[in-house]
Amino acid sequence: MATQKLYAGVKLRETRARLGLTQKVFADRLGVSLPYLNQMENNHRPVSASVVLGLAGEFGLDVTELSVGDAERLVSDMREALADPVFADTTAPLADLRLAASNAPALARAFLELHRAYRQGHERLASLDEAMGREGGQSVSSPWEEVRDFFHYCDNYLDAVDRAAERFSCPDGKRLDPILRATDALGARGVKVQFSDIEALRHHEGGVLTLSTRAGAPTQAFQLLHQVALITQHDLLEATLDLARFQSDTARAIAKIGLANYFAGAALLPYRAFQAAAQETRHDLERLADRFGASIEQIAHRLSTLQRPGAKGIPFFFVRVDQAGTITKRHSATRLQFARFGGACPLWNVHQAFETPGRFLRQLAETPDGVRYLCLARDVSKSGGSFHAPVRRYAIGLGCEVSHARGLVYADDMELANPRAYQPIGISCRICERRECHQRSVPPLERRLRVDPDNRGVLPYDIA
Repeated sequence: MATQKLYAGVKLRETRARLGLTQKVFADRLGVSLPYLNQMENNHRPVSASVVLGLAGEFGLDVTELSVGDAERLVSDMREALADPVFADTTAPLADLRLAASNAPALARAFLELHRAYRQGHERLASLDEAMGREGGQSVSSPWEEVRDFFHYCDNYLDAVDRAAERFSCPDGKRLDPILRATDALGARGVKVQFSDIEALRHHEGGVLTLSTRAGAPTQAFQLLHQVALITQHDLLEATLDLARFQSDTARAIAKIGLANYFAGAALLPYRAFQAAAQETRHDLERLADRFGASIEQIAHRLSTLQRPGAKGIPFFFVRVDQAGTITKRHSATRLQFARFGGACPLWNVHQAFETPGRFLRQLAETPDGVRYLCLARDVSKSGGSFHAPVRRYAIGLGCEVSHARGLVYADDMELANPRAYQPIGISCRICERRECHQRSVPPLERRLRVDPDNRGVLPYDIA
């Protein structure tokens, strides 16, 4: 099998810029000529093994960062954008999209931003929404989508916030009780913590933080740590928001909640202690939840964020869907990327989790690019705390590439080496290339259709 060449020009340029080095100094320290470095930075030549070793030895770079990052996300997002009917007469080869994502990521993001603005303008016009005349006549991205994409392209890992949360929970390198630690921290700032039978999960006013007794213990701990972030980490959160440069105050406000949530999750499950426990238990979500006093969803989400440079965990994808199949949370540190709009592939086991409450479902799946995954799914229904309160029903999906599956207790007794054990799944019907899928809802954009009125198969058309 031929070894895949590594083109990482953007990463090389970013690394050099971060170190503040000229091309000549960077080339000298890597032991290569200036023209050779220039060719690698412009993806005219692949990164050689000696350069990879030099980056690790000379600069301490986590070399896995050279082959991961935004490229796969950008390719997936551009394919989905190009599936819009407005591009019906345009077919961009996958190779061209990969070149754009690798060589011109800023241009690729600008294209995605332009398409998003077009979609929103089109939807507003279709619904006769007067918002077309707002914001100076310009179509701006939804604040919620803007924040979602911020975390998406940060790889859902924020180093400064993560380390601050770890220092808070483990001030002397040893994990302290998060409830007592948070209560003491707030008390030192004149905030009293009390518990009461209120409908809201958390209410802070007049120096009193009230937590609802209707919520479970993991939720109470999370909400308590969220308030700790807002009060004790104000400067860090504001500095992070300044760097993000959101387009509106609404997006900034939503992002601040997201950053406080991130701190809360990282404080409840501090990086090194949680990573060690995950490896020890072979990523058994129930044992981890019991050990850390967290919910299954909190554990699964945290596993997907263990991407600290130099100390990365297993790269997981994490997703949460509602009963309509709409994705409400998504993140992937793997090559699998989720659809930006609409739902997930109906063949994926996350949709079946609603039928088997309280149970973990396991699935071996293969995407159209030939990558195989071990997928877990489970429902995470949330009680409203009273008889008349509605139950919120979600399902979560967690998974990793099969090459990491032996590190998960859920891989035991599964036929990982049997190709027939893998269920074919896709990302979105509009960009899925599978021709024989019996669950296809719309035709793929990049294929021609044959329609024969005298013959009917599973689909009313054949895909060329």
